[in-house]
Amino acid sequence: MAQADPATGSAKKDSKDVQQIRTYRNFGVIAHIDAGKTTFSERILYITGKSHKIGEVHEGAATMDYLEEERKRGITITSAATTCKWRDHRLSLIDTPGHVDFTAEVERSLRVLDGAVGVFCAVAGVQPQSETVWRQANRYKVPRVAFVNKMDRTGANFDKAVASMRSRLNANPVPLVMPIGSEKAFQGVIDLVHMRACVWSEDDAREMEVGGIPDELLAEAKKRREQMVEAVAECDDAVLEKFVEGEEVSVEEIMRAIRKGTLDLKITPVFCGSAFKDKGVQNVLDAIVDYLPHPLDVPPIEGTNPETDEKVVRELLPDQPFAGLVFKTISDPNGDLTFIRIYTGEMQQGEKYYNARTRRFERIGRLVRMHAAQREPIDLARAGDIVAAVGIKDSITGDTLSTRENPVIYEAMNFPDTVISMAIEPKATADRDKLSEVIGKFVREDPTFKARTDEQTGQMVISGMGELHLEVKCNMIMNDYKIPVVVGRPKVAYKMTLKGPKDVEARHIKQSGGSGQFAVVRVRFSTDDAIEDVEFIDSVKGGSVPREYIPSVGNGIEAAVKGGGRVGFPYVKVRAELWDGQSHDVDSSTMAFEAAGILAFRLASENNSLLLEPIMKIEVECPEEKTGDVIGDLSSRRGLIEEMVAKPGGISAVTGKVPLAEMFQYSTSLRSMTQGRGTYTMEPASYEPVPPNIATKVLEDHQKG
Repeated sequence: MAQADPATGSAKKDSKDVQQIRTYRNFGVIAHIDAGKTTFSERILYITGKSHKIGEVHEGAATMDYLEEERKRGITITSAATTCKWRDHRLSLIDTPGHVDFTAEVERSLRVLDGAVGVFCAVAGVQPQSETVWRQANRYKVPRVAFVNKMDRTGANFDKAVASMRSRLNANPVPLVMPIGSEKAFQGVIDLVHMRACVWSEDDAREMEVGGIPDELLAEAKKRREQMVEAVAECDDAVLEKFVEGEEVSVEEIMRAIRKGTLDLKITPVFCGSAFKDKGVQNVLDAIVDYLPHPLDVPPIEGTNPETDEKVVRELLPDQPFAGLVFKTISDPNGDLTFIRIYTGEMQQGEKYYNARTRRFERIGRLVRMHAAQREPIDLARAGDIVAAVGIKDSITGDTLSTRENPVIYEAMNFPDTVISMAIEPKATADRDKLSEVIGKFVREDPTFKARTDEQTGQMVISGMGELHLEVKCNMIMNDYKIPVVVGRPKVAYKMTLKGPKDVEARHIKQSGGSGQFAVVRVRFSTDDAIEDVEFIDSVKGGSVPREYIPSVGNGIEAAVKGGGRVGFPYVKVRAELWDGQSHDVDSSTMAFEAAGILAFRLASENNSLLLEPIMKIEVECPEEKTGDVIGDLSSRRGLIEEMVAKPGGISAVTGKVPLAEMFQYSTSLRSMTQGRGTYTMEPASYEPVPPNIATKVLEDHQKG
């Protein structure tokens, strides 16, 4: 008979494989830049015995920040995966970046992870990028626990940080611990579930001393436990009934209710500590085991059979046909690495698996489990595993690998549009092919990095999510691949839209002896914010445009919209309704109607276009006495200030929106304005119309090249 596990509340089955999968925890560490994610990840490796020396971020020695650029800058640029053990459970951890320029790394990690730990700063609370990654986790329905870090810092306030989670994230945080002291006096926490004190020694904080709650804190701890039990009782009917009746609720019942509430996304258990001082990390490790899902807790992933378009839903077990999602590729001198989350079945080294997108087989040369940059060879990977394969050639982020007999495609990931671009060329002509090859690798690895050749200048133009994103790529080209390059000034990714609706008649009629070209189309153009770039509608009645030519009109309009008409910036939010036209029995052709479609859009956009620019959401933290200077400077950059909040330690946080075009080299200006004490974060918010006087200048400069 199946028995229930008190910690997890799940029934154990007879299958050894299933029992093993129940001991897997695939989770990511997500947070705002500088909240302490990588430090927290390093402590997990140290406390679980995976590494015997702590790698410090500020010393450039963090295990998880293994790229040269990461170590120089002290930030995480690419997600790093590792595996460790805690309480006989296998933890697969992915440390994600916090900077908005590398948000795609978070996106693809959350797509394949079962759970996450959100790290928050006890001084700053919820910061802008925390909101972004939290929204990403909401989109993928990822259960989370939260860790309020830096409790030993001046200005640390646990309750305030929890309140900011409630107000800014619309979350339901439930503290499972109460801090013992704060700032310099922070010693440990009271575990409200087991009602015990956990205190760490200053000599070796891996040693956690568990004991009774100090008398002076007992009343407050009882009060907080009551609040905690009330919050988690809402998640479990049996516990709620006992709580309402005033009966004692056991520790096992509380843990079961917490786990159920976490998996149902009703609550977020909150812990606190200081990762840098090794305090509080063990409690979070226990919570990962007790409250975050194992792969079998996750609802079966819905896919599509590419040959029949039927829905495919399978239990996430090893005895099902194989299917895995490619979520990351890395170019590597020792063989390109392709990271795969295995959902069903087994993957074996040396076997071939089918990619339905390319309609080709991929052979798995070697299978490895990653520990940051180190590789541990394995022969077999099962459902629930996150592994990397060497030897895969054509599969990219978002592809599904499966068997040929049971093909499946899982939903791919969506990534934001690039907002900034710059020209790049090698100093030596001989390096041109080498540079193209390296940029091709970057494009394959990073879905938010794009490259194209400018038709007018012949230069290569690279595009990304921000100045830092492109700067990092250029530094990697010069330092890692030893290709000296010259880069142009960054340029904003402007877009266009139509000012208003317009009906046009486009006549493409040419006669030059022999068969000519004849196509007449009447198109009604309008705009709609719900449309990404262009939507083509066929409203032709009575056969005025023969059916075989209608797709060609749509192709012509789409080419003109995306090509930017005569201006060169791509158009967005365009609806084109073909409602009438004329054809000729002899001279009409698909080419003629495509040309008519291009002409129709040119006529519609003539003197009817609006230039749009990317607007960024910005938060600047600076000393209070410099707030006026910062606000004045942002206003001079066409910024709109939305809020100013005083924070502990004499710091002000200024939030608002500002055009990206005005923000180049802002970090240098902010440093000089605040004597090096100001910091800022930016993320894309929307596209808005450019003021007419500035739009005229931008268009003139663009046409000059």
